[in-house]
Amino acid sequence: MTATPTPASTGTPTSTPALTATGVPRAGGAGRIGGSTVSRIGYGAMQVGRLREDRKGTIALLRRAVELGVDHVDTAQFYGDGFVNEVIRDALRPEDGVVVVSKVGADPNPGGAVPLRPAQRPGELRASVEDNLRTLGLDRIPVVNLRRLDTRPGLRAEGDQVVDLDDQLALMTALRDEGKIGAIGLSGVTLEGVRQALPAGIACVQNLYSLVSRGDEEMLRLCAEQRIAWIPFFPLGGAFPAMPKVADAPAVIAAARSLGATPAQVGLAWLLHHAPNTLLIPGTADAGHLEANIAAGTLALDEATLAALDATESPSLDGTTLG
Repeated sequence: MTATPTPASTGTPTSTPALTATGVPRAGGAGRIGGSTVSRIGYGAMQVGRLREDRKGTIALLRRAVELGVDHVDTAQFYGDGFVNEVIRDALRPEDGVVVVSKVGADPNPGGAVPLRPAQRPGELRASVEDNLRTLGLDRIPVVNLRRLDTRPGLRAEGDQVVDLDDQLALMTALRDEGKIGAIGLSGVTLEGVRQALPAGIACVQNLYSLVSRGDEEMLRLCAEQRIAWIPFFPLGGAFPAMPKVADAPAVIAAARSLGATPAQVGLAWLLHHAPNTLLIPGTADAGHLEANIAAGTLALDEATLAALDATESPSLDGTTLG
């Protein structure tokens, strides 16, 4: 697994290698995060926690991702209470050149009504980074996302968990200076939060975003201008009952039928076409779905198809239309 000491970041692909460290064509082409070149289609490991009873199969799934050109894996200590990190440690090899990105800001809450609890205070952030280092078996994590709790859906901070962003960034910067993390990212953050954090040097922003959830379009433009990688989570929507699904959009269904692809592939391909600084981390526990996600990186969308997809309405979580 690769670690990088470079705090500066570039989100937009320029002249970058076409092959991964293992000599495989980069899934979706090449992009940049935290000073490293990565495939634009990576792998979000959250669903690996569902495979706890099949460790061998889980390792095989991660190895298959590397074979398909994935060299960017997104994880967190609170995924499976450390299980996901441990499997990543066992599955990935230094020669794979995989950039592992983790996140802090929540802790496992086993047995609770919600399996996570906020962990926003600087001391908790530091402890979470240390836990990630231990379970991943790394001396330095290439990129660590600070998971703020400013936006829906998901946990919201209350009481002493409402922490000023500057205090958190001071801690994250200290960890970067100590060499424990290579670069700082943000997740679940507002536009104002991104602007406030820019002086700290931000490698990436992870927010809820998809073809049918485009409330952060202005934030995406800012990230492109600042050469910050844009990494949408829930890129196909539908993760919560009130969240629209990309696969239900008529333009997506029509494009999929015309291209001989699945609606999910069209949704992922649109994200790659929409902004050059976009990196994808679709997650799955199924090898077939993994291969389909990677294949979305080869899907060509002509101008007419893109125009139809761009015109798709984007309802917010409260039912209003974002356009």
